[in-house]
Amino acid sequence: MLRLMRFNSHNQGIGHIYGTKSRQTSVGATSFLTGNARMASLLPAAMRMASLQKDCAAALPPMFGTCDVLSFEDTQLVLATPTSAVAAKLKQQLPKLQAALQKRGWQINNIRLKVQVTRSIPAVVHTRQLDFPQTAVAAFEELGNTLPENAQNASLIAAIKAMAARRR
Repeated sequence: MLRLMRFNSHNQGIGHIYGTKSRQTSVGATSFLTGNARMASLLPAAMRMASLQKDCAAALPPMFGTCDVLSFEDTQLVLATPTSAVAAKLKQQLPKLQAALQKRGWQINNIRLKVQVTRSIPAVVHTRQLDFPQTAVAAFEELGNTLPENAQNASLIAAIKAMAARRR
């Protein structure tokens, strides 16, 4: 029961690999794979792995959403887990997962778990400051001066006046 995206003239060869987390990334990957004859031969394998990832996600509780399919060869499925704690909890779910995948048509006789600790990606800090035209700065100053001064608006008024002062 594979869910493969068929390409036709309507979507011009660009489709979504089901099971990937981001549609934009998926469409970009599909476009790249179909753009080159050698790479296009990888598309069926990528679609198969994505379909297996989607079926695993459907069979497992949401707490295992961070687990990914690493490989599927010779009826052996290898799943990546972010921590050993998640792996220990997932290990209890393996018989249920195997039965659910077999029910969906996957021939899986063995499931292995592999802990793959990833480094956390630092948050992106935007240092670029927006440039406001003088009319906008004047409008913010006027807004800060015309809002009713009460306890509810105090922090808003202070923020607006501070922003206008920085932009002058």
